[in-house]
Amino acid sequence: MASIKDVAAEAGVSVATVSRVLNDHPSVSADARTRVLAAVETLGYRPNAVARSLRTDQTHTLGLVISDVMNPYFTELARSVEEEARALGYSVIIGNADERPDLQDHHVRNLLDRRIDGLLVSPTDGGSPLMLDAVRAGTPMVFVDRWMPGVAVPVVRSDGRAAVRDLVAHLHGLGHRRLAIIAGPAATTTGQERVAAFRDALQAYGLDLPDAYIGQGDFQAESGRRVTEGFLDLPEPPEVVFAADNLMALGALDAVRARGLRVPQDLALAAFDDIPWFVHTDPPITAIAQPTGELGRAAVRALVDRIEGRPPESVTLPARLVVRRSCGEPSPRNVALNPVTNRSES
Repeated sequence: MASIKDVAAEAGVSVATVSRVLNDHPSVSADARTRVLAAVETLGYRPNAVARSLRTDQTHTLGLVISDVMNPYFTELARSVEEEARALGYSVIIGNADERPDLQDHHVRNLLDRRIDGLLVSPTDGGSPLMLDAVRAGTPMVFVDRWMPGVAVPVVRSDGRAAVRDLVAHLHGLGHRRLAIIAGPAATTTGQERVAAFRDALQAYGLDLPDAYIGQGDFQAESGRRVTEGFLDLPEPPEVVFAADNLMALGALDAVRARGLRVPQDLALAAFDDIPWFVHTDPPITAIAQPTGELGRAAVRALVDRIEGRPPESVTLPARLVVRRSCGEPSPRNVALNPVTNRSES
């Protein structure tokens, strides 16, 4: 493997000149720069990233801690983060918290020990002392999707309130009046926000959200199945179940089918966090879609701004309702575009 001394000899310059070229120092002449870069190409030289990070105090590496790598939403988010980071000259190390605060902090600690330049986190709860300490210490950080209230960190997220209102209007228009929700963890901002948005949207139509129609889930499929079974056992079951994320929606679908019931004839189903699978279920699931790729890219840009000394900004993007056929919608062959979303998918 070629060394920096080999490059210097090939280019006919000093090791210091090679170092200045590799670090894009402006004092190097155009001729010397050309010869050094040609030598690098000829010899296939690759700088030692670890040694360079010790000299520059930068690793050009970002950390990403996501809540659940098994959730297709976070898988897509991680992919967009990695693509945008690579385009900006950064690598990404990913940690999967599996919706566990202790595992989240384990990954954060390890990433900080690896001297990452900045950290992207989708918090599993709102009170991690470790992350608060990292913020106080000046670690560049951006929250994505979820956030910790009261912590002065830029947040990149979607706003689903308008889409939830559109969903409730859509369900009301289909004649549904008994609507229930499978909520996410109360310790997460998204878990709290989606229940509040659903309750507010129901109130606009004079509909209540009784305690029996709020099931506590954890953003994973098994909780969706368990909560839906509880709804089905009620003396007056709901007509519609709105799952506050995609995995809980799939669990709800399993619970309905396990009892020999049908969606939407026996129980209508809608979900937050659209995923590609939903068009392949029978029936295809009506869902609220977040601009996941845009969120990941915006989060990286905000973090790189913070790392490179530019003022970062929080970003909020709108979610949208995608109407399919899991809530009793007419077949798309017999209906025009949905009036709420101007969009219908089969």
